[in-house]
Amino acid sequence: MGLEEYFGKKYQLVSSENFDEYMKALDVHGVLRKIASKLHPVLVLNRNGDEYTLTSTLPFKTIDITFKPGVEFDQETPDGRDVKSVITIDGCTLHEVQTDDSGKETILDRIFSNDEVKVVLKIDNVTATRIYRLQQDAYY
Repeated sequence: MGLEEYFGKKYQLVSSENFDEYMKALDVHGVLRKIASKLHPVLVLNRNGDEYTLTSTLPFKTIDITFKPGVEFDQETPDGRDVKSVITIDGCTLHEVQTDDSGKETILDRIFSNDEVKVVLKIDNVTATRIYRLQQDAYY
C-alpha cells in the first residue's frame, strides 16, 4: 500500500501537541509563534510523473513543496529558514530531513492513513505532533 490513494485529498489541521515548544527550539519569534498556533492549514499531496507536490494552504499564503524522493532540494520553511531538504517515501510516510547552514537537522514525518495525516516534527530533544483530518468529499 502506497501513497496513491491519498493524492488530491484535503486534510485540515485539527490539533497540535507541543508545537509552541517546537517553534521555540527553531528560534521562531514570539509573535510569529502566536500567529502560527492559531492557523489551521489544509494539506494536499499530488504527484506529476516522478515529482510530488505537498501543498499547504493558509488564509494568506499557499506553500508548495515540490520534490523527487531521495533528491536534495533547497527550501524556504514557513518560518523563513533556508534549508537543504531530502524527502523519502516509506510506505505511507513522507520522511523529510531539513538541514540548515549550521548543520542542525529538523525531521518531519508525515504519516498518511485512511482519515488523517499525522505529522511528527523533531528538532534536538523537542518533538511536536500535528493531526490533519480528512475533509469528507474534498479533493483538490
